[in-house]
Amino acid sequence: MATKQAQARWRSKHALVKKQLNVMAKRLIHEDLEDLAKQFDLRGKGEAVTFTTFVTKALTQQAEYNPEAKRILDLLDTAYKRDRDIYQP
Repeated sequence: MATKQAQARWRSKHALVKKQLNVMAKRLIHEDLEDLAKQFDLRGKGEAVTFTTFVTKALTQQAEYNPEAKRILDLLDTAYKRDRDIYQP
């Protein structure tokens, strides 16, 4: 864990463009994020979270005019909601 001084420096440096996100997640999610980071050559779990939101947003935008993207997004939405207890802490 970073010291209070290091955290304060980070917040001061990034105050206008970043916000720290501390999230409790099951071990499965941490392992999945590590796997994504390796698979897509990312810089760690934090960037894997960013990449995941990027992909979700891109798929959502594609779904507006691409029927196949819409179908995939709907399938993923349904599957997640059906199994969300597996993923949430």
